[in-house]
Amino acid sequence: MAISALDSLLLGPLFTTDAMRACFTDEARLAAMLAAEAGLARAQARFGLVPAELAPAIEAITASSLDARALGRRTALAGVPSIPFVKAVQSRLPAALEPWFHLGATTQDVLDTALVLQLREALRVVEAELAAILPALATLARTHRATPCVGRTYGQHAAPITFGYKVAVWLTGIADIAARLPDIRARLLVVSLGGPVGTLAALGAHGPPVLAAFAEELGLGEPLICWHTLRAGMAETACWLAQLAGALAKMATDIAHLCSTEVGEVAEPYQPGRGGSSAMPHKRNPVSCTVILATQAAAKGHATTLLDAMAALHERPPGEWHGEWLSLPLLFGMLSGALREARRLAEGLEVNPARMRANLDLTHGLLFADTVATRLAPLLGRDAAHGAVEHAADTVRRTGAHLAEVLAGEPGLAGAGDLSDAFDLTPAIEAAAAWVDRATNG
Repeated sequence: MAISALDSLLLGPLFTTDAMRACFTDEARLAAMLAAEAGLARAQARFGLVPAELAPAIEAITASSLDARALGRRTALAGVPSIPFVKAVQSRLPAALEPWFHLGATTQDVLDTALVLQLREALRVVEAELAAILPALATLARTHRATPCVGRTYGQHAAPITFGYKVAVWLTGIADIAARLPDIRARLLVVSLGGPVGTLAALGAHGPPVLAAFAEELGLGEPLICWHTLRAGMAETACWLAQLAGALAKMATDIAHLCSTEVGEVAEPYQPGRGGSSAMPHKRNPVSCTVILATQAAAKGHATTLLDAMAALHERPPGEWHGEWLSLPLLFGMLSGALREARRLAEGLEVNPARMRANLDLTHGLLFADTVATRLAPLLGRDAAHGAVEHAADTVRRTGAHLAEVLAGEPGLAGAGDLSDAFDLTPAIEAAAAWVDRATNG
């Protein structure tokens, strides 16, 4: 039985990926903890604080050789997994080396540094998906830079745009958040080493240089001061993931609506059996959109947990820090599934330009009401022009006649001249296409 949907044999494949799950397995956590301890031993050996043989001895211990189930039972008693972990590793070290293991470090140093090592891999998974999604969306936007479609506000037809413009909006929203990844890495991927209360007093004058060497050994950043209770990096990462989920959800929200029967302008990539119904054989439900929107709905709650953890008591809090262990892996897990589905959409979305063209004509010219009002403003004044077109629009809705025909029959507009060019799609297409070029060439 799985409590988390991500660990479920039934639901897990829908909401997460094997690549991200591998970053947060028990074996991955133990391997990261061993790597942190080995890195610390190498750093301390540089200054003669521990024997040079300690690090190789730690590295000879594999994560798979540690009994995760037994460690878990002891964790329930100890409150943290590092205590039984340290004892398990010590029992495997030569007697001459055992007293030097974990010198000057504390529980949080090992667990936070190990988590950072896991998050480094998790961010690589995220980055790889973004590296595929962004160029795919750029290609889709360029392909349809001049494909006219309805622009919608408040769910109603507003004015013509191009489908490429709509895609360029998705692209820009996701790219803007993706561009923050280097800054996220810089603040998140730092070692944790402070000892019991953060001062590294057990290492004396060697504390700061050991910290610098520890960071160098693991290829991580060096913090200015111990961050045991400075959780902004974790909270920022969680919020970044939630924002990324939101940017993907913007795309998914649009696509889900465009996939609806009444609109029919796009369809998710087809695969036999995908998006079907147990009762209705004809259904092609938007599965990718569903996964993305479910992720966005859940992500913000988990991000709040990380924000709450910033209110850490004194030098180590009871509970807030532990809450991160519940939410941060889930955030990464859910985002991996959402990114996988966003990539599927970006690379394979089925676009129906003919249906887009038909929908442009659905409101009998009302899409051009703003353009017509602008043309009439110099003749009638802005308010009067707006009122005249609004009145004509009511007639269109009531009779089904085309807006151009209704306007041509209005006596008060006899001096307006030929308004037929106000119904030309070309200016709207050119304006939208210019923004596509800007978004995809930036």
